[in-house]
Parts: sequence; structure tokens; C-alpha cells
Amino acid sequence: MAKVALVTGGTRGIGAAISAALKAAGYSVAANYAGNDEAAAKFTEKTGISTYKWSVADYDACAAGAARVADDLGPIDVLVNNAGITRDAPFHKMTPEQWKEVIDTNLSGVFNMTHPIWPGMRERKFGRIITISSINGQKGQFGQANYAASKAGDLGFTKTLAQEGARFGITANAVCPGYIATDMVMSVPEKVRESIIAQIPAGRLGEPDEIARCVVFLAADDSEFINGATLSANGAQYFA
Repeated sequence: MAKVALVTGGTRGIGAAISAALKAAGYSVAANYAGNDEAAAKFTEKTGISTYKWSVADYDACAAGAARVADDLGPIDVLVNNAGITRDAPFHKMTPEQWKEVIDTNLSGVFNMTHPIWPGMRERKFGRIITISSINGQKGQFGQANYAASKAGDLGFTKTLAQEGARFGITANAVCPGYIATDMVMSVPEKVRESIIAQIPAGRLGEPDEIARCVVFLAADDSEFINGATLSANGAQYFA
């Protein structure tokens, strides 16, 4: 029977690539999304992957959503915490609302999704928790105190879960993408994009599929001894 994977923020950008790659690898995949119904419908039409709508910032919605996925597909074996938002501003201009929105989604959202699924993984003695952090969680970034803090927090969360889950057959790992050719990055002015690429020794942006392959690797049974790791995929832009 195919293992079940749930990908949050799984219908667009990096998340869509992860969902599709896991399906191609033989998983039964559920893709969560927060608000773009049109994009979710197009994603399902293109891939055949079922989508489920809820906000990862809402604990009760996460618990109910995970239960719904389990009812439809079976117990969740692989959780990919990919959902994330930005609300950028220099710190002296950042509002409490901008701080809270990002922390609630990018950090508390990881807790909200993992916590309801964790007991079942412990009982079944198997689980894969893969959290998509960021290069900016490793090195910081001007105008992203909220985002960098949330993504750095995801790394501490991952390392702790690895220690607590190892004896139950659960691994927890993180992937830190660099700058990836998503719609968000490609929509910035060309001069800004060129300045970003100039900082990447590989001389190009990453592709969503390259991050997806990292996730498929970490989700595999053969990766069971890799636990608490941070896998950086940034074209040699930054070494943690």
C-alpha cells in the first residue's frame, strides 16, 4: 500500500513541485492550500492530486484537516511543512501585525501541522517530517526579521523532533532552499533578479524540481539514518 504524504502549501511553486515529485515516487499525496481556489483547481486538474483547504496558522483547522486527509487516504506517513508567507519591511518599520502573521504561519504553522500527526507516527513506529526552511533562516536577510526568525526557528524545531522521534522510527529534517525560480522571484524587476543571481556562485536560480528531489530523498525509507539534518540547496551561495 502506498505511503501517504501531506504537503502544506502544496499547490503552487516549490510546494506544487514537491507534491508532483512525491506522487511520481509512488506516494498517495494530499496538497494543502490556504486561499487560492483557482490555483488549487488547476493543480488538481493537471496532476490528479487532491487538495484540501485550511490555514496552517489555525491549530484546530490543522487537526481537522489532517484527520480529513487520513480518512480519505490513510494515516499520514510523510508531512512536508512547506507553507510560508512573507511580510517584508525594515525592522524599524515592521508592524506587530507583520511579525505575528509570519510567525503564525511559518513557525507556529509547523507546530500546528506536526503536533496532531505526531502521535500516530509514534504509534506506527514510522514517520517523516520534512520542513522547508530557507537560506535566510540560516544567514538572515535585510527587511526579513520576521521571516528569518521563523525559518531559523524551524531548524531548532526540526533538531529537537529528530532527537525525540528517532527511537520511534521518525525522522525530522529540513531543507533550506536558496533563491528559486518561483513566480514570486520571477516577478521582481529584472535588475533586482540579476543582482540576486550575481550573488550565487552557480550563476543561476534554483528550480522547484531541485528542491522537490531533496524532499523525495529525505522521505525515502533508505534515508532513515539521516535525522536532524539541514540540507542546503542554494548553488553555493551560503555555507551553514
